[in-house]
Amino acid sequence: MKYLGIDYGTKRIGIAISDDGGEFAFPKGIVAAPNAIDDIVTICEKENIEAIVIGKSVASNGADNDIVPQTEKFKEKLSEAIKLPIFFQQESFSTVEAHRYQVDAGKRDDSAAAIILQRFLDSN
Repeated sequence: MKYLGIDYGTKRIGIAISDDGGEFAFPKGIVAAPNAIDDIVTICEKENIEAIVIGKSVASNGADNDIVPQTEKFKEKLSEAIKLPIFFQQESFSTVEAHRYQVDAGKRDDSAAAIILQRFLDSN
């Protein structure tokens, strides 16, 4: 099963995809938030994606962060645009971890998406 991972942000959205077997996640790119839904649908169709994983921002105490309502609204819009299963995966410290691999701040979003997706793949 092939997955698409999303690191949601209000300006940029990081995208990652898995291999066909759903074992390994790879950074794919970054899309601008205003066009994200259309871009994601196009990527899903082109890459034969079967499910989507969105990072959910949770504080260290387990409570939802301020961006969670926006992320949930984004998930609703995405599920209206494409009929694929969509899952949430805790994204705690994914951007910090991505910094270890990608030092250019403007390019960390897709690396963070790959980390989020890999966590999901590893837990399933």
